[in-house]
Amino acid sequence: MNETGLYFYTYLFVINVLTFNIYAIDKRRAIYNKWRVPEILMLGLSIIGGAYGAGAGMLLFRHKIQSTAFQITIPVSFVIWMVLLVFLCIF
Repeated sequence: MNETGLYFYTYLFVINVLTFNIYAIDKRRAIYNKWRVPEILMLGLSIIGGAYGAGAGMLLFRHKIQSTAFQITIPVSFVIWMVLLVFLCIF
């Protein structure tokens, strides 16, 4: 793997861990009726590479699973990033 690939995979790892933790924080704040993380931030993180962490956070914490925006954006982002990763691995 070249240096660029290493940076790319490191970025994906960090953004997904961050996104997963944001979902955990927002779920905890929702339970205790505290200030919430803006939905646009949560969706934006999934679009810029955190789709795997967002999906895991949604499923594990049962958080935002009934929101239409999340039901559409997270799976679409997941598929786009999967196609991108496959494309990068092939070429």
